[in-house]
Amino acid sequence: MKRARWQTAIHGVAIAALAAGLAACQPEPAATATAPAVEVPASAASAPAAVAPPVVAAPVGIPAALQARADALLAAHRQMIVLMTGERALEAAEKRAVSAVGQQLFHEMQERQQALIAQAADMTDPAAVAGLNALLDRIESEPSWFDADRLAFKEFLSELSTRYSQAQSLSGLKLGRRASEDLAVLAEIEQAYDRELKDVFGRFAQRGIEPKREKWADYVAKLQGLYSREQILKDFGAIVPYTQPPGGAKEKDSADAREIFGTSLPAKTVVLTFDDGPHARHTDEILEILKRYDAPAIFFQLGRNLGKLDAQGKAQLSATGAAAKRVLAAGHVLANHSFSHGMMAKMTDDAVRVEASETEALLDATGRPQSTLFRFPYGARNEAKLSTVEALKLRSMMWTVDSMDWADPVPKSIADRVLAEVDKAKRGVILFHDIQGRTVQALPTVLDQLVADGYRFATWRDGKFVVSASKKAAPDDGVAATSGDTLYRESHALVIGIDKYARWPGLHHAVPDAKAMEQLLVTRFGFKPENITALYDDQATRANILRALNEKLTDGKRVKRDDRVLVFFAGHGSTRKLASGRDVGYIVPVDATLDNLPSDAISMPQLQEVAEALSAKHVLFLVDACYSGLGLTRGGAAQGNKNFLTDNARRIGRQMLTAGGADQQVADDGPGGHSVFTWTMLQALSGKADLNGDNVITGTELAAYVAPAVSAIARQTPAFGSLPGSEGGEFVFALPVEREGLSGDSLQLDAAASQVNKRIDQANEQAVHAAATPKAAKAAKAGPAAVEVVVKNLEGADTKLTMPAAAPLTPRVAAQRANDRGLQLYRERRYDEAEAAFTEALKLQPRFALAANNLGFVYFKRGKPVEAARWFEQAIDMDGSRALAYLNLGDAYLQAGNDAKALAAYTTFVGLAPKHARVAALQAWIATPDAAHRPSLPPTNS
Repeated sequence: MKRARWQTAIHGVAIAALAAGLAACQPEPAATATAPAVEVPASAASAPAAVAPPVVAAPVGIPAALQARADALLAAHRQMIVLMTGERALEAAEKRAVSAVGQQLFHEMQERQQALIAQAADMTDPAAVAGLNALLDRIESEPSWFDADRLAFKEFLSELSTRYSQAQSLSGLKLGRRASEDLAVLAEIEQAYDRELKDVFGRFAQRGIEPKREKWADYVAKLQGLYSREQILKDFGAIVPYTQPPGGAKEKDSADAREIFGTSLPAKTVVLTFDDGPHARHTDEILEILKRYDAPAIFFQLGRNLGKLDAQGKAQLSATGAAAKRVLAAGHVLANHSFSHGMMAKMTDDAVRVEASETEALLDATGRPQSTLFRFPYGARNEAKLSTVEALKLRSMMWTVDSMDWADPVPKSIADRVLAEVDKAKRGVILFHDIQGRTVQALPTVLDQLVADGYRFATWRDGKFVVSASKKAAPDDGVAATSGDTLYRESHALVIGIDKYARWPGLHHAVPDAKAMEQLLVTRFGFKPENITALYDDQATRANILRALNEKLTDGKRVKRDDRVLVFFAGHGSTRKLASGRDVGYIVPVDATLDNLPSDAISMPQLQEVAEALSAKHVLFLVDACYSGLGLTRGGAAQGNKNFLTDNARRIGRQMLTAGGADQQVADDGPGGHSVFTWTMLQALSGKADLNGDNVITGTELAAYVAPAVSAIARQTPAFGSLPGSEGGEFVFALPVEREGLSGDSLQLDAAASQVNKRIDQANEQAVHAAATPKAAKAAKAGPAAVEVVVKNLEGADTKLTMPAAAPLTPRVAAQRANDRGLQLYRERRYDEAEAAFTEALKLQPRFALAANNLGFVYFKRGKPVEAARWFEQAIDMDGSRALAYLNLGDAYLQAGNDAKALAAYTTFVGLAPKHARVAALQAWIATPDAAHRPSLPPTNS
């Protein structure tokens, strides 16, 4: 290292040149607002690969493995600086995460140093010496590095100096001397950076750094352009959640002094608690189960579920509130969970006081003995809110075991999670919810095992825990499982697709379009196959279509008032102009002639008559054909109502969405063998059309998503409106919760389809932005806002569709939505955005095993197996029953070159999922003890 090369850097950084150099080595900017992702270069299996540097072209002569390890060491050095800068000023939760990850990163840096040094051990190999000299060339003169970057190689240079000063060759001796000269210059750099480096590294190891240098801020600023603390934490499997219990771990260790966590319970004792009730059905089912096991419980009730206070402040219990009296009669404790389940940490003290006191009044109306227990919704509270409820003589009770019955649809998984957590702590307060069927199904398994293991149940009376006597396990008496509430009694559909017309031009995608819609209705939205009439090609005659409409769908015995009906047609449409000048639209059956629409086709007035005759509450026509002349009437749905679903259930709805106007043709060349209109609609119903984020898609939202998207990518303008007889009701698709755990079997769209979807999303964002008013924009900053989109109505005029703002989401629901969004983005190969969505889910709900697995798989997909393994391990720690996480963990370890850990992970996976398609290949791999002779595993989707 020639001193002249660094002299200017020591006395003052040439910022412009260095900035240009760093820009050349930065990764591509991310497509999201989150921290930039840093790609990992290929590296030798023996070197850790948790972090990677920005990639620059290596000088000629550096062996690839040596280059990779040197780059990885530099990346770790840079990330440590970004991670630890300003650490002392962080909040407690983030400081703990930074400290934990800092320890990991520091030890990995040590391992990288050792790996780099080990590769320099052969002093007799001329090629090795030549490669090391090439590496020193880069360390000394790489123009894109700051002088402080070179400090990453201090230990490496020291080892070279020591080893090669004893070399027997002239080239080796020269290498040792060169390393010594470089160390002398590093000493000056260390002196210049003394204070800053000691602040960053001093807590982990003594590095003997003394002097200081100005312009450290310039160096840190450049590194923060390459990395962010949040991304580094995430790479090491740490995400700082949005909310933390006040006081953290110390508070739980306070033996239930101020708030009750159950830490003072005797060993092998648990408290069963149920939140968010009472529920008209599930609360009674849970009471029956508790009776079988003689297990007491505490029910934290919401005031709004109990009833309301009249104008004089007197409590009026509702029909649902009567269930609370049955809880009391069964010997359980009723407690306060607020009135509205709002985020009380963000409320005013007066609002918190009202929430708690009104619920107390309603609880008193049940006849309960006085209780002092209160549970903050989401566990979100602060000192002021604690003091507020304490002034009402209430005491906060939290939990130590979260069943996650709100997120996990599998009762066995819920039960396994609870039992595993209880087994670790040997005591605690368990959080369940008595508002859903899966809790009812999981509870007997939990209680049966706890009783078998000798656990006792406790409750809270007179200011202390009261422990019940042990009881033998009760036999299973087949208590029926129940499902959650649904929006409709039944769902019916008529699906029509015609490609092979007798006299009209043939089509190519109509039948596949109709079949895809039929499958979607069954698999995603719960339509029963026997309630769907499908007419394809020669079945779709005029007589058969009218028979299905008039007999099956208007039959009052089959279709009831609380049902919904969907009619999907893909085929030709046509328009006829009457002598009066008015247009009449038609859908064209398979047997229609070309010149006699009135007698051979089905007119819009006929469809309107059918719509009015249907007894179903909500009807939606989806017509993938172009025509005009629909003669619509009054239209908009009830908007702005806070209780939208309740209000909507009382309103008749008759809606229609068509592919385009009379002078247009359907674009029949969309992705996946579908028309553009149907493809866009299928994507909309995958969840994209939930424009206001309330987990349902209304007919209006479907139109607001589909119409601008199709117009942007095809020469057609979909139209939407309400038919005669409509009272403003909305056809509603309730979105199912996504439960997919990403793995190598997860399907993705091809590149062309992904690109189309991206254009569709951009078109919708532009449409929403164009329709936004200054008032709406201002409201959006304050919280959830209404969404507006301008589309064509069924008479060809512009109309504004308004989707009311959704109510604020609970963290658990918001986390599930973020995970669902991440899955959708992953399928479209939009990895930056998918990573951001899964990260958001984990910030909202830190122990969300599904999101942890999915975040890990995004890392794996991007060639970062070490980081991926960290998240798969997190998912397993959160929920050890998730077989796919073990499979993914094995794949990640195998890709990282750690066969031993891959073997352990695969072995567990085979035991958990013996029928999985990959089990046979894995068993053969596991059964071969010699790693060199193991069969190759089939490639994963990585």
